[in-house]
Amino acid sequence: MFTGIIQTVGQIERVTPMGDDVKLNISCTGLDMLDVKIGDSIAVNGVCLTAITFDESHFEAHVSKESLSVTIGLDKPIAVNLEKALRLSDRLGGHLVSGHVDGVGEVVFFEPLGDCWKLDIRAPHAISKYISVKGSICVNGVSLTVNTIASDVFSMNLIPHTLENTSLQFLKAGSRVNLEVDQIARYVERMTLWAAEPAGS
Repeated sequence: MFTGIIQTVGQIERVTPMGDDVKLNISCTGLDMLDVKIGDSIAVNGVCLTAITFDESHFEAHVSKESLSVTIGLDKPIAVNLEKALRLSDRLGGHLVSGHVDGVGEVVFFEPLGDCWKLDIRAPHAISKYISVKGSICVNGVSLTVNTIASDVFSMNLIPHTLENTSLQFLKAGSRVNLEVDQIARYVERMTLWAAEPAGS
């Protein structure tokens, strides 16, 4: 589990094909690796990956064909948001994030609005029903609050601190992003559907 509070911006430096999979070598100089062990989870642009080797400034992760097929930005050298897995003693500054991407969205607007920036993203229709005003959503691993929704497009305001400390600063209209909806929405839907099912069915 993660919080969506980015700990540093790293860089995918090398992508090595492994059949249908790839191995990533990721620079993580701003991430404290002293408490990391082989097999630990690190979120990379919102995708939960396993560290298979590491040192104080880099780690490697194996990405499966399945993960590549449902995410964006893990197949080429780019800046990536990094977050180590949540410990039970940590503050939950964002919201509970699993690192399992629900869909890939598209940026339709990203422009300054006063001291902040307005970010509009079109979500895949299948997951739009889980996005709510004032609810949480994870965009490339960053926990954000939804301000408005119009059909499949939802809007957020990004403060300067968020832009300065995440790779969201590099977005532009047409960029594609990994989206993970708030888990609570999925549980509510499941409970509602279960309650509506005839007993014993």
